[in-house]
Amino acid sequence: MLIQPIDYFLVVWFALVAVSTVWVGVDQFRNNPEPAVMKWGFILVTLYLGPIGALLYVLADKEPRPGEHEEFTKPLWKQGIGSTIHCVAGDATGIIAAAAITAALGLPMWVDLIVEYIAGFAFGLFIFQALFMKNIMGGSYWQNVRRSFLPEFISMNFMMAAMAPVMTLLMMGRDMRAMAPDELLFWAVMSVGVAAGFALAYPANVWLVKKGLKHGLMTERPKPAEAQPPAPAEHPAHRGTEGHDHPSESAHAAMRHQMPSTGATVPQLVVVSAVATIALAVGMVAPANAVNMTLSARDVGGLIMPPGMIMTRDTPGEAMRDMAAVDPRDVAERYDVDTRGDQLLDPVRVDDGVKVFELTVSIIQWEILPGVTVDAYAYNGQIPGPRLNFTEGDRVRIEVTNQLDTTTTVHWHGLDVPNEMDGPAEITQDPIQPGQTYTYEYTVNQWGTFFYHSHDHADRQQTLGLYGALIIDPKNPTEQVPADYDHVIQLGEWLTREGLTFPAMPMEGGMANYFTINGKAYPSTETLKMKVGETLRIRFVGSNSVDIHPMHIHGGPFTVVARDGAQLPEEQRFTADTINVGPGQRYDVIWKALRPGKWLIHCHINHHTTNNNVETDGAGGLTMVIEVTE
Repeated sequence: MLIQPIDYFLVVWFALVAVSTVWVGVDQFRNNPEPAVMKWGFILVTLYLGPIGALLYVLADKEPRPGEHEEFTKPLWKQGIGSTIHCVAGDATGIIAAAAITAALGLPMWVDLIVEYIAGFAFGLFIFQALFMKNIMGGSYWQNVRRSFLPEFISMNFMMAAMAPVMTLLMMGRDMRAMAPDELLFWAVMSVGVAAGFALAYPANVWLVKKGLKHGLMTERPKPAEAQPPAPAEHPAHRGTEGHDHPSESAHAAMRHQMPSTGATVPQLVVVSAVATIALAVGMVAPANAVNMTLSARDVGGLIMPPGMIMTRDTPGEAMRDMAAVDPRDVAERYDVDTRGDQLLDPVRVDDGVKVFELTVSIIQWEILPGVTVDAYAYNGQIPGPRLNFTEGDRVRIEVTNQLDTTTTVHWHGLDVPNEMDGPAEITQDPIQPGQTYTYEYTVNQWGTFFYHSHDHADRQQTLGLYGALIIDPKNPTEQVPADYDHVIQLGEWLTREGLTFPAMPMEGGMANYFTINGKAYPSTETLKMKVGETLRIRFVGSNSVDIHPMHIHGGPFTVVARDGAQLPEEQRFTADTINVGPGQRYDVIWKALRPGKWLIHCHINHHTTNNNVETDGAGGLTMVIEVTE
C-alpha cells in the first residue's frame, strides 16, 4: 500500500532500476568486450543505482563502436570508475545482505553497522577480489587474498565511511519504514548509501589504479585462430587499452605481471590507509550524536514520526512507538462523515441478572469532516465508542476483545469498582493481548456522568479514539435535576499531517490541528433543536487528553449541577456561561432556551474552533449549534 508521496516516486524509480539493470546486463553480455567479473560488477551497481549505474556504464565502459573499447576506456578517470564499480559491486552486496539480515534479527543499529562492515569487507575481499579475479590476477587464491587486502581495505573504508552515516541517518529519520526490508524505502536508502559510498571511494580508487594496486577497466576479446605474442607491460591505467586484437590470455598475462609492482611508497600507503580508517571511524561513530544507536528495526522499524518531533540520541523507542502514525494498512473498516459515534450499546444478553456487553477494539478510518479522515483506534467501530447506559445497582459484565496489534485495557473513569477491574495495565491486570478477550464485571454503585477509556499506553490509545461515555441513571429518577433534553459532549483532539494520523500530545511535533465533538468537527457536528422555554442538560466530558477547553454557550447562562459524576447540592450549584473542562473532568449543566435563534456551544480557545487553522462556514472544531424556535 502506498501511503506517502515518496512511495509513488519509488515505484517509478525501481521500475527504472529494473529496466536499466536488464539493459546493462543484456548489452554487457552481447556487445561489450569485457571480463565476466566486470560485466557482473556493472550489473550489480546498476541494480543498486538504477539509471545512475547505466549512466556510468555508458560514459566509462560501453564500447562506442566495434573495436574501440580499449581506446575508449584508456583515460584514468574511466579506469577509476571501473575499479570503484568492482569495489562497490562486491562490498555493497555484502553490506546490503547484512543490513537485511540484521534488521530481521532485531540487532541494534550500532551492531548492524559493525556486521555490515565485516560482511562487506569479507564479500569484497574473499569473493569479488580474490575469487572472481583469480584468473586475471594469477597465483593461488590465498596469494590473491594477500595482494588484495590493502587496496580492498582502503577502498572499503572510504566506501563505508560514507555509507554508514547516510544509511543510519536516513533509516532513523522521520520515516523509519527505511529500517524494514519489506519496505521500498529500505532499498531506496540502500541505494542512496551506495551512491554516497561510490562517490567517496572513487578518488581513492583512481589513486589505487594509478599506483598499480588495483585493476581498472579491461578488455577481453575472443581468442583469434593463431595466438599472438603477449602484449608488453603497460601503465596500470592503460591496462587492456592497446592493441584491439589482443587475446584475452595475453591481456590477463600482462595484468598478472604488473600486479606485484606498485608506484606507491610505504609512507603513502600508511597515510592513505590511516586516513581511510579515520574516515571510517568518523562515519561509524558520528551518527550516534544524532540518533539512538541502541534501537533496532524490531524496535522502531516501520514507524513514521510526526513532523516536528525532536528525536535525539537518548529518545527511547517506546516514545517513538507511542508518537508514531497509525499505519493506514492496519485499517479494518472505513466510515463516512454521516456515521455517528456514541450510539447506545444494548446488552447482548442477561445472565442470571448480569447485563453482558461486548466491546471490540480495532483500527478504523473515521471521517470527521467531508474529505478529512483520521486513522483511529475505536470501540465497536465508533468514535467515540458506544454509550454504556447503566442504572445504579446494575451488575454488569463487559467482554473486551482486542483486535489491535498491541495490548490494551479499559478503565472505568471515576467508578467505584474492585481493584482488579480498574484497568491500569501491568498494575491491576495483565494487558489484553492481541486477539484475546478480557472480562470486566462489577456492580454499579454510583450514578451520574462517567466515561471509559484505554489505560494501556493511554497517551496514544485514548487520544486516537479509545474512549466512550458511561451514563448511569439514578435508581430513583427524581434525584436527578430534570431537563427536557439530555446531550453528551465528548471532546477530542487530533493530529493529522501528510495523510497520516498521529496521537495528539503536548510535546514537540504533537500538537493537535483538528478538534472534535463526539467524533466530528464543525460544521459536521450535530445541531440540537429546541423550543423557547425548554431546558437542555449538557454533559461535558473531558475525554480528550491534552488541553483544557473553556466551553461556552451563547444565548444566556447555564447552571452547573454536577461535577465529576456527583450531583452538586442545591446550595453549591452556580451560574456561568463558560466552564473549563480539563482532561478527565465532567460537568453537567442545565441551559434554558430564552430566545429563538441559532446559539453556539464552543470552546473559547479560538484555535480550537478551526479546522487545521481554517474556519469553515464561520467556525470549526469544537463548535456545535442549538437551534431554538418559538
